[in-house]
Amino acid sequence: MSMRLALAACALASVAACAPLPNQRDRYTRLLTPTAEVSKVIATELAFARAAREDGQWTAFDEYAADGALIFGRNGAIEAKPWLRSQDNPPEAVSWEPHRVWSSCDGSLAVTQGGFTDPDGSVGTFNTVWQRQRNGDYRYVFDFGFPQDEAPVAPDMISSAVAACDAKIDTGEPDSAIPLRVSRDGTLAWGFQTVGQGERHYVVWLAGEDGWEQVVAIALAPDAAQ
Repeated sequence: MSMRLALAACALASVAACAPLPNQRDRYTRLLTPTAEVSKVIATELAFARAAREDGQWTAFDEYAADGALIFGRNGAIEAKPWLRSQDNPPEAVSWEPHRVWSSCDGSLAVTQGGFTDPDGSVGTFNTVWQRQRNGDYRYVFDFGFPQDEAPVAPDMISSAVAACDAKIDTGEPDSAIPLRVSRDGTLAWGFQTVGQGERHYVVWLAGEDGWEQVVAIALAPDAAQ
């Protein structure tokens, strides 16, 4: 049946008969109006950690990296995939879990932060920027971890925050000294920079009803290990 005939048939039939089913309507709404998917971001982060344990640390990092993804180490940012594919998996992988998530209103970009434990017992904090791909999956575009003397305290529940969808941002982007990369809808921004003799900076901003709020601000001394 041609599209024209299909439309004519729908016009002649009852509204109820031609209307999409509730689950179809929900699917169409999601396709037309991108939304935040915090639970999917968390599930991806947990699957990433599980893959590291089961398939090998660097194999998992390669699998979950977007094309052009960056890893921010002591010597600055490097492209992830070429470096990862030259590495051998360690006998035991680092383990980690997310503690909090921030997402743009449209879900095109999300940021996770949590704690990790190396096989040697050292602990620290990781930060990952996730970008939704064309197929709807999330892959990381930036990963940044650093050790600490004490493990970050894990919350009872993973906390999350989604940018205000009707936020009124006067200047368009946050007033940041660090160059920023912004989500498609302009409600989440993040950036990194190496300054001086190797001091590393990383920031994340989330749009709220009253404007931009800086939710992550990290500055690491040059001698801080990866």
